[in-house]
Amino acid sequence: MNRPIETLLFDFGGTLDADGVAWKDRFYALYRAEGLEMTTDVFQSSFFAADDALVGCLEPTADLPGTVHALVANLEAELTRRNGGAHNGDIGNGGGNADRGLRVATRFLSDASAAFARNRPVLERLAARYRLGIVSNFYGNLEAVCRGAGLTSLFGAVVDSHCVGVEKPDPAIFHAALQSLRAKPETTVLVGDSLHRDREGARRTGLRFFWMASEHARRAVPAGLTDGAGEYALAELRDVMKILT
Repeated sequence: MNRPIETLLFDFGGTLDADGVAWKDRFYALYRAEGLEMTTDVFQSSFFAADDALVGCLEPTADLPGTVHALVANLEAELTRRNGGAHNGDIGNGGGNADRGLRVATRFLSDASAAFARNRPVLERLAARYRLGIVSNFYGNLEAVCRGAGLTSLFGAVVDSHCVGVEKPDPAIFHAALQSLRAKPETTVLVGDSLHRDREGARRTGLRFFWMASEHARRAVPAGLTDGAGEYALAELRDVMKILT
C-alpha cells in the first residue's frame, strides 16, 4: 500500500450482515431449503423485481426486520404472479405462501443477527484506529437499519443511495461518504462483496478495494479478473485486521 490507510468504507448487505454472500443468494438458498424448485436466473429476476419495488416505499424509520419482512412479502407476491397465481405447482411451493415467507424472513434475520454479533467487535477495533463509513444501494432507511443493529455509533457516515439520489458504482455516492468523513480517496479502502458495484466503484473513485467473498464466489470468478489491482479477498470481516496490521 503506497499511502497509510486512514478511512474504511463498507458495503452493508452481504458485507456487514454476512460473509460475502449477497441478499439474493441468501434468499435463494433459504427458498431452496423450503422446497422451491426454480432456476437461479428465474429467482434472480423475481428477487430484483421485489427489491426494486421496495426502493423509496419504506418508512425512513423501518428497521432491518421491517425491511426484510416487506421484501419477503414482495417476493412472495412476485413468485405468485410468475406462477400464474397458483400457490402450488411446477415450481415447488411456487406462489405466495405467508408461512413460508415468515420462515424465510426469520432465518434470514437470525443469520444477520449472528453476523452482526460476530462483526461488531471487529468494527469496534477498526473504529478506534480509522474513520469508518457505510455506502450502500438501499431503500431510504439505511440509518434506521444500522441504528437497530447497534452499528450507528461506529460509523461517521452512513450513505444510502436512495437518500443521495445516486447508486454504486457511480463515484458520486462514494464522494458523498468521503466528504462527510473529510477523507481522501488515496487513503481509503472500500470493503464490499460486489465486483460490479463495489470493486468498479472503487476503481472509478480511486479507492483501494478489499473483496468480501465466499469461497463459492471466489471460485466462480474467471482467473485473473482481479489480478494486478492490489486487492485482497476476504473470507470474513476480521481478515481486514490481518491485512492492515
